[in-house]
Amino acid sequence: MQKQKVEPQEYMSVGEVAKKMNTTVRTLQYYDKQGVLSPSCVSDGGRRLYSDKDIVKLHQVQSMKYLGFSLSDIKNKLALLDTPAAVSAMLAEQAATVRDKIENLASSLRAIETLREEVMKMQSVDFKKYADIIINLQMKNEFYWAIKHFDDKTLDHIRSQFDKESGTAYLNALTRVQEEAIRYQNDSISPGSEQGQALAEEFWNMVVQFTGGDMSMLASLVKLAEDLDGSEDDWNRKMATANLFIEPALEIYLANLGVNPFEEAQA
Repeated sequence: MQKQKVEPQEYMSVGEVAKKMNTTVRTLQYYDKQGVLSPSCVSDGGRRLYSDKDIVKLHQVQSMKYLGFSLSDIKNKLALLDTPAAVSAMLAEQAATVRDKIENLASSLRAIETLREEVMKMQSVDFKKYADIIINLQMKNEFYWAIKHFDDKTLDHIRSQFDKESGTAYLNALTRVQEEAIRYQNDSISPGSEQGQALAEEFWNMVVQFTGGDMSMLASLVKLAEDLDGSEDDWNRKMATANLFIEPALEIYLANLGVNPFEEAQA
């Protein structure tokens, strides 16, 4: 629409509007560029001027921005809503979007606070480990804290062996095996029973998967377990109970296979 030329005193300049509406000249210029709100008039000198109707529209834009609507929504969607039901539906959709953002921000805040605690427990600055901790927090891996105890070789191996999807699947399977071992232990099931040996086989296959068949990693994993002994109490108690069943079951399973992984690691 072609802007009409008017006497400047009947309208407001971009600076005056910015001051009156508690915004910035740059913001108003951006709204103009995006076609969200353009001044409807120009002075004889070529200055862009805002009318009272422009101010009202700016107030509407600011209100919708406060509710989290994007400029694209304000420009292309809201103006087309012509019934209370349509407006209500749009507001419900926006409420869902805001709730998602709140949940994401809350998750980020928890990750920040948790990472800060882990940083203070570590003896050195290591941004690679920080990144690994954050990724595991995103995966909701309750064992994220163990990362600070891994050496660089083990962490490099884990990064090359697993992506986010396969890592999550592995952790879920490990958690299930641990919980089943605890249940077997509590139910006094024999480690040498069919059930016990099936669980030992599954656990050993997971060890092989984790190490990629590199038995030299077993010594590092055993040392890690020793380093963790007595730390992170809740996890340690759970693992201690699970190991009461897993260790003898695995010993029987490997003996039946005629396999000594520690001899293989030293070979």
